[in-house]
Amino acid sequence: MRFTGRYICIIAVAMCAGAAVALADNVDSTPQQVFEAMRGSFQPAKAKGVHARYQWDLSGPNGGQWWIEVNDGTYKMGKGQIDHPNVTLRASDKDWVAICHDQLSGTWAYLTGRLKVRGDQGVARKLGEIFP
Repeated sequence: MRFTGRYICIIAVAMCAGAAVALADNVDSTPQQVFEAMRGSFQPAKAKGVHARYQWDLSGPNGGQWWIEVNDGTYKMGKGQIDHPNVTLRASDKDWVAICHDQLSGTWAYLTGRLKVRGDQGVARKLGEIFP
């Protein structure tokens, strides 16, 4: 399923909001630092009843693969690849950090091919609520 730009904005900006605030003074942060900052924004109540797997494939010198698995109010996060993700996001390391720092619009990144999102639209939107 392909996403519209509106949903990409919701996904990319909402889920990076907490990370961007935590890293506001560090515009040269890495994807690893963004994911570490996301840990502090997790909302267990919003994750109740959710069973989802998210995968990030980021290119570039600080790129790599990260994943989040949400399971009924809890989550696990790690590096590498997760089996059978519900949603996969692909971008360069610099673009992902820029999206999370609100220096690059998630919608614009998607429309110009700099952010690719594949998977379940409903599950993707939920990520922004779980990690605001």
